[in-house]
Amino acid sequence: MDRVTAVVRDYYGTRLGGTADLKTGACCSPAPLSPRLRSILETIHPEVVNRFYGCGSPMPDDVEGLTVLDLGCGTGRDVFMVSALVGEGGRSIGVDMTPEQLAVGRAHQAEQARAFGHRASNVSFIEGRFEDLASLGIADGSIDVVISNCALNLSPDKAKVFAEIYRVLKPGGELLFSDVFASRRLPANVASDPLLVGECLGGALYVEDFRRLMAATGWADFRLLSRRTIAIGHPYAELLVGDTTFWSMTVRAFKLAGLEDCCEDYGQVATYLGTMPDWPNAFVLDDHHRFIAGKPMLVCGNTAAMVGESRFGRHFRVDGSREVHFGRFDCSPPGVGAEGGAATAPGCC
Repeated sequence: MDRVTAVVRDYYGTRLGGTADLKTGACCSPAPLSPRLRSILETIHPEVVNRFYGCGSPMPDDVEGLTVLDLGCGTGRDVFMVSALVGEGGRSIGVDMTPEQLAVGRAHQAEQARAFGHRASNVSFIEGRFEDLASLGIADGSIDVVISNCALNLSPDKAKVFAEIYRVLKPGGELLFSDVFASRRLPANVASDPLLVGECLGGALYVEDFRRLMAATGWADFRLLSRRTIAIGHPYAELLVGDTTFWSMTVRAFKLAGLEDCCEDYGQVATYLGTMPDWPNAFVLDDHHRFIAGKPMLVCGNTAAMVGESRFGRHFRVDGSREVHFGRFDCSPPGVGAEGGAATAPGCC
């Protein structure tokens, strides 16, 4: 077992008994939930909720009947929320390397199924590491959506993790995750400090290294949904990291053929039909694409593919093709050059 894995298992398996034991503000999620998600959360056992260490809310839309994989599921708060979202005909799979946390989730598995009105549990908890999902029996192209909540930073080999996620997703599948990112690379002796590792700061990816890593592992384009600055709130941790800014960011990316590494203009237009249950008036794809129901929007080729060739395709009308190219498409997010600067912008749109 490598040192980072040993630290993580010890921290989350024995040192943390609940969210009150966290030392910094990194593994905390102030993100508001929709009324539907709040109602689901109210049905989940307090023991599960009280040992939740997420930094965002990467809950996927429109997943009825689908298979969703949660990497770093812990006690299973998000796994159980997804269980309700996919319904009895779907599957919710959680992977974690901390047996103590998985035991809590498994103990409440049957009662959560009853709470959701399921005749049998659609949840599976698997002990293992993100870097080798094949060894856990997760086959190529078998997953519709992969989610993760403040856990990918804990991996000592993130390139393998993102490559594995790409492998297990079906064509058109989505990666939707929240995690901690940094404004610079931390020195090795700082990044390996047990407190920083356990609190999701030591393994936080420098935003530009994340962009490069995504491109190297098959993800030509990714989109930022939200970003908030993390207040560390711990003197020793603040001393260690110095003048480093940390963000909690929620990111989505799709496994789609033909995505390009910058936004290109093909004259395509996407119209949201207003047919998703939780989004009757508008659908938010990312921090700079808000589709108003019934209103055509000129989009780049990548965005057209994301809303037209993923599970969202039935909710959109996409007009036009890639037969004629009109040059580069400017759909850069607002605020680039403000706090965090271009470093927080994706490599493409």
